[in-house]
Amino acid sequence: MAKETGRKLIAQNKKARHDYHIMDTYECGLVLTGTEVKSLRQGRASLVDGFAQLDGGEAWLHNVHIPEYSQGTWTNHSARRRRKLLLHRAEIDKLIGKTQETGHTLVPLALYFKDGRAKVEIALAKGKKEYDKRQTLRERQDRRESERAMSAARRRQRA
Repeated sequence: MAKETGRKLIAQNKKARHDYHIMDTYECGLVLTGTEVKSLRQGRASLVDGFAQLDGGEAWLHNVHIPEYSQGTWTNHSARRRRKLLLHRAEIDKLIGKTQETGHTLVPLALYFKDGRAKVEIALAKGKKEYDKRQTLRERQDRRESERAMSAARRRQRA
């Protein structure tokens, strides 16, 4: 049986990029049980309310929903348990310093398999204010409108 390669996305948190300014991203391994891995292989997970926390020199992922494995028995896992993140010591020390600044938090952006191993991409982020969110939406809308106008002008020019 050939070993799988590449990146297979399971879940991503699109709302995080809307609600936060992303400062830096990190790729972390996850400590999972067997039924959690099987459930992830079925492509079922949700990062919506998830966050990471540094506690006692270790990184933990909270509130990420990995549903119970359908064929699991009494060995099944609880869906929202906290899971340990695997990071290098230097990365954890750097994150401890950064998260102590006011307004900074760790949010999961994506959950995926990379070369057969479950990984989560976490981001050091700072919460956006309501007007920042509106401004971001307005900029995106203006960019779309200008691209549409330019492509329409190109079509008229060709004709």
